[in-house]
Amino acid sequence: MSSGKVIVYGGKGALGSAILEFFKKNGYTVLNIDLSANDHADSNILVDASKNWVEQEQSILEQAASSLQGAQVDGVFCVAGGWAGGSASSKDFVKNADLMIKQSVRSSAIAAKLATTHLKPGGLLQLTGAAAATGPTPSMIGYGMAKAAVHHLTASLAEKDSGLPENSSVLTILPVTLDTEMNRNWTPLSFISENLLKWTTESSSRPSSGALLKIVTANGESTITPQ
Repeated sequence: MSSGKVIVYGGKGALGSAILEFFKKNGYTVLNIDLSANDHADSNILVDASKNWVEQEQSILEQAASSLQGAQVDGVFCVAGGWAGGSASSKDFVKNADLMIKQSVRSSAIAAKLATTHLKPGGLLQLTGAAAATGPTPSMIGYGMAKAAVHHLTASLAEKDSGLPENSSVLTILPVTLDTEMNRNWTPLSFISENLLKWTTESSSRPSSGALLKIVTANGESTITPQ
Protein backbone atom coordinates (compact mmCIF):
# COMPACT_ATOMS: atom_id res chain seq x y z
CA MET A 1 0.00 0.00 0.00
CA SER A 2 1.20 3.51 -0.78
CA SER A 3 2.04 6.12 1.82
CA GLY A 4 1.76 8.96 -0.68
CA LYS A 5 -0.29 12.13 -0.58
CA VAL A 6 -2.58 13.76 -3.14
CA ILE A 7 -4.76 16.84 -3.39
CA VAL A 8 -8.23 16.60 -4.93
CA TYR A 9 -9.73 19.97 -5.89
CA GLY A 10 -13.45 19.37 -6.17
CA GLY A 11 -13.48 16.25 -4.01
CA LYS A 12 -17.09 16.60 -2.94
CA GLY A 13 -18.61 16.12 -6.41
CA ALA A 14 -19.36 12.77 -8.02
CA LEU A 15 -16.05 12.36 -9.86
CA GLY A 16 -14.01 14.02 -7.12
CA SER A 17 -15.51 11.78 -4.45
CA ALA A 18 -14.78 8.69 -6.54
CA ILE A 19 -11.15 9.73 -7.05
CA LEU A 20 -10.73 10.67 -3.39
CA GLU A 21 -12.13 7.38 -2.10
CA PHE A 22 -10.15 5.32 -4.64
CA PHE A 23 -6.85 6.88 -3.61
CA LYS A 24 -7.76 6.48 0.05
CA LYS A 25 -8.45 2.79 -0.58
CA ASN A 26 -4.98 2.51 -2.12
CA GLY A 27 -3.26 3.94 0.92
CA TYR A 28 -2.95 7.62 0.04
CA THR A 29 -3.49 10.56 2.36
CA VAL A 30 -5.96 12.90 0.64
CA LEU A 31 -6.50 16.64 1.06
CA ASN A 32 -9.85 17.79 -0.32
CA ILE A 33 -10.54 21.34 -1.54
CA ASP A 34 -14.18 22.20 -2.18
CA LEU A 35 -17.12 24.32 -1.09
CA SER A 36 -17.97 21.67 1.51
CA ALA A 37 -16.07 18.95 3.34
CA ASN A 38 -15.77 15.33 2.26
CA ASP A 39 -15.82 13.16 5.37
CA HIS A 40 -13.62 10.53 3.68
CA ALA A 41 -10.76 13.01 3.22
CA ASP A 42 -7.93 13.18 5.73
CA SER A 43 -8.25 16.95 5.75
CA ASN A 44 -10.42 19.57 4.05
CA ILE A 45 -9.97 23.11 2.79
CA LEU A 46 -13.24 24.95 2.30
CA VAL A 47 -13.50 27.44 -0.55
CA ASP A 48 -15.38 30.64 0.27
CA ALA A 49 -17.41 31.42 -2.84
CA SER A 50 -17.96 35.00 -1.63
CA LYS A 51 -14.24 35.78 -1.95
CA ASN A 52 -12.64 37.01 -5.16
CA TRP A 53 -10.10 34.94 -7.09
CA VAL A 54 -7.02 36.37 -5.37
CA GLU A 55 -8.58 36.03 -1.92
CA GLN A 56 -9.50 32.41 -2.65
CA GLU A 57 -5.96 31.68 -3.79
CA GLN A 58 -4.42 33.23 -0.68
CA SER A 59 -6.75 31.36 1.65
CA ILE A 60 -6.26 28.00 -0.08
CA LEU A 61 -2.48 28.35 -0.25
CA GLU A 62 -2.26 29.27 3.43
CA GLN A 63 -4.45 26.35 4.49
CA ALA A 64 -2.62 23.90 2.21
CA ALA A 65 0.73 24.93 3.65
CA SER A 66 -0.64 24.48 7.16
CA SER A 67 -2.16 21.09 6.35
CA LEU A 68 0.82 19.64 4.47
CA GLN A 69 3.51 20.98 6.84
CA GLY A 70 6.18 20.90 4.15
CA ALA A 71 5.21 17.49 2.77
CA GLN A 72 5.09 17.16 -1.01
CA VAL A 73 2.26 15.44 -2.87
CA ASP A 74 2.33 12.87 -5.66
CA GLY A 75 -0.64 14.33 -7.51
CA VAL A 76 -2.91 17.36 -7.72
CA PHE A 77 -6.25 16.49 -9.33
CA CYS A 78 -8.64 19.30 -10.26
CA VAL A 79 -12.11 18.06 -11.12
CA ALA A 80 -14.03 21.12 -9.96
CA GLY A 81 -16.43 22.61 -12.47
CA GLY A 82 -19.98 22.73 -13.71
CA TRP A 83 -22.11 23.42 -16.75
CA ALA A 84 -24.29 26.29 -17.93
CA GLY A 85 -25.53 26.94 -21.44
CA GLY A 86 -26.51 29.98 -23.42
CA SER A 87 -25.72 31.71 -26.71
CA ALA A 88 -24.61 35.34 -26.89
CA SER A 89 -28.26 36.39 -27.18
CA SER A 90 -29.26 34.69 -23.93
CA LYS A 91 -30.22 37.04 -21.11
CA ASP A 92 -27.93 34.99 -18.84
CA PHE A 93 -25.00 34.88 -21.28
CA VAL A 94 -22.54 36.95 -19.24
CA LYS A 95 -23.88 35.67 -15.92
CA ASN A 96 -23.34 32.06 -17.01
CA ALA A 97 -19.95 32.83 -18.53
CA ASP A 98 -18.87 34.38 -15.24
CA LEU A 99 -20.05 31.29 -13.37
CA MET A 100 -18.18 28.96 -15.72
CA ILE A 101 -14.98 30.97 -15.30
CA LYS A 102 -15.36 30.88 -11.53
CA GLN A 103 -15.98 27.13 -11.48
CA SER A 104 -13.41 25.96 -14.05
CA VAL A 105 -10.75 28.61 -14.63
CA ARG A 106 -10.29 29.79 -11.06
CA SER A 107 -10.01 26.26 -9.70
CA SER A 108 -7.62 25.13 -12.45
CA ALA A 109 -5.32 28.11 -11.98
CA ILE A 110 -5.22 27.66 -8.21
CA ALA A 111 -4.57 23.93 -8.67
CA ALA A 112 -1.64 24.83 -10.92
CA LYS A 113 -0.33 27.22 -8.29
CA LEU A 114 -0.61 24.50 -5.64
CA ALA A 115 1.37 22.18 -7.93
CA THR A 116 4.20 24.69 -8.24
CA THR A 117 4.51 24.72 -4.46
CA HIS A 118 3.59 21.25 -3.23
CA LEU A 119 3.93 18.76 -6.13
CA LYS A 120 6.92 16.41 -6.06
CA PRO A 121 9.38 16.47 -8.97
CA GLY A 122 7.97 13.95 -11.42
CA GLY A 123 4.47 14.36 -9.99
CA LEU A 124 1.15 14.66 -11.82
CA LEU A 125 -1.17 17.64 -12.22
CA GLN A 126 -4.55 16.77 -13.74
CA LEU A 127 -7.06 19.36 -14.93
CA THR A 128 -10.52 18.97 -16.43
CA GLY A 129 -11.48 20.37 -19.81
CA ALA A 130 -14.25 19.44 -22.24
CA ALA A 131 -14.29 17.68 -25.58
CA ALA A 132 -16.88 20.17 -26.86
CA ALA A 133 -14.52 23.08 -26.20
CA THR A 134 -11.97 21.83 -28.74
CA GLY A 135 -14.31 23.48 -31.27
CA PRO A 136 -17.07 26.14 -31.36
CA THR A 137 -19.80 25.97 -28.71
CA PRO A 138 -22.46 28.42 -29.97
CA SER A 139 -25.22 27.22 -27.63
CA MET A 140 -22.99 27.22 -24.53
CA ILE A 141 -20.42 29.92 -25.20
CA GLY A 142 -19.49 30.64 -21.59
CA TYR A 143 -18.81 26.98 -20.92
CA GLY A 144 -16.70 26.69 -24.06
CA MET A 145 -14.75 29.84 -23.21
CA ALA A 146 -13.91 28.58 -19.74
CA LYS A 147 -12.90 25.09 -20.82
CA ALA A 148 -10.85 26.43 -23.74
CA ALA A 149 -8.97 28.53 -21.18
CA VAL A 150 -8.22 25.34 -19.23
CA HIS A 151 -6.93 23.74 -22.44
CA HIS A 152 -4.63 26.73 -23.00
CA LEU A 153 -3.44 26.57 -19.39
CA THR A 154 -2.58 22.90 -19.92
CA ALA A 155 -0.52 23.60 -23.03
CA SER A 156 1.32 26.43 -21.29
CA LEU A 157 2.06 24.42 -18.14
CA ALA A 158 3.60 21.64 -20.23
CA GLU A 159 6.23 24.00 -21.63
CA LYS A 160 9.65 24.81 -20.19
CA ASP A 161 9.73 27.52 -17.52
CA SER A 162 6.02 27.13 -16.71
CA GLY A 163 6.81 26.85 -13.01
CA LEU A 164 5.87 23.20 -12.53
CA PRO A 165 8.39 20.94 -10.75
CA GLU A 166 11.06 19.16 -12.75
CA ASN A 167 9.87 16.12 -14.73
CA SER A 168 6.27 16.62 -13.65
CA SER A 169 3.37 16.16 -16.06
CA VAL A 170 0.13 18.02 -16.68
CA LEU A 171 -2.76 16.12 -18.26
CA THR A 172 -6.28 17.33 -18.93
CA ILE A 173 -9.18 14.93 -19.22
CA LEU A 174 -12.03 15.65 -21.63
CA PRO A 175 -14.81 13.38 -20.42
CA VAL A 176 -17.79 13.25 -22.79
CA THR A 177 -20.39 11.94 -20.32
CA LEU A 178 -19.67 10.46 -16.91
CA ASP A 179 -21.63 7.75 -15.12
CA THR A 180 -23.47 9.68 -12.41
CA GLU A 181 -26.99 9.49 -11.05
CA MET A 182 -28.09 11.78 -13.90
CA ASN A 183 -26.21 9.89 -16.61
CA ARG A 184 -26.21 6.11 -16.34
CA ASN A 185 -24.32 3.68 -18.57
CA TRP A 186 -21.58 6.11 -19.55
CA THR A 187 -17.89 6.35 -18.63
CA PRO A 188 -17.49 4.77 -15.17
CA LEU A 189 -15.96 7.05 -12.56
CA SER A 190 -13.76 4.13 -11.56
CA PHE A 191 -12.16 4.11 -15.03
CA ILE A 192 -10.88 7.65 -14.54
CA SER A 193 -9.81 6.96 -10.94
CA GLU A 194 -7.86 3.86 -11.97
CA ASN A 195 -6.03 5.69 -14.74
CA LEU A 196 -5.14 8.60 -12.46
CA LEU A 197 -3.66 6.16 -9.96
CA LYS A 198 -1.70 4.41 -12.71
CA TRP A 199 -0.36 7.70 -14.08
CA THR A 200 0.56 8.80 -10.56
CA THR A 201 2.48 5.65 -9.65
CA GLU A 202 3.92 4.84 -13.09
CA SER A 203 5.17 7.98 -14.81
CA SER A 204 6.17 5.92 -17.86
CA SER A 205 2.50 5.05 -18.44
CA ARG A 206 1.40 8.67 -18.77
CA PRO A 207 0.44 10.29 -22.06
CA SER A 208 2.71 13.16 -23.10
CA SER A 209 2.59 16.15 -20.78
CA GLY A 210 0.18 18.76 -22.09
CA ALA A 211 -2.14 16.20 -23.66
CA LEU A 212 -5.89 16.73 -23.83
CA LEU A 213 -7.39 13.30 -23.25
CA LYS A 214 -10.81 12.58 -24.73
CA ILE A 215 -12.57 9.86 -22.74
CA VAL A 216 -15.35 7.99 -24.52
CA THR A 217 -17.36 4.91 -23.60
CA ALA A 218 -19.06 2.88 -26.32
CA ASN A 219 -20.53 -0.62 -26.08
CA GLY A 220 -19.32 -0.90 -22.52
CA GLU A 221 -15.70 -0.12 -23.36
CA SER A 222 -13.95 3.09 -22.31
CA THR A 223 -11.07 4.56 -24.29
CA ILE A 224 -8.69 7.50 -23.84
CA THR A 225 -7.59 9.33 -26.99
CA PRO A 226 -5.13 12.24 -26.96
CA GLN A 227 -6.45 15.16 -29.00
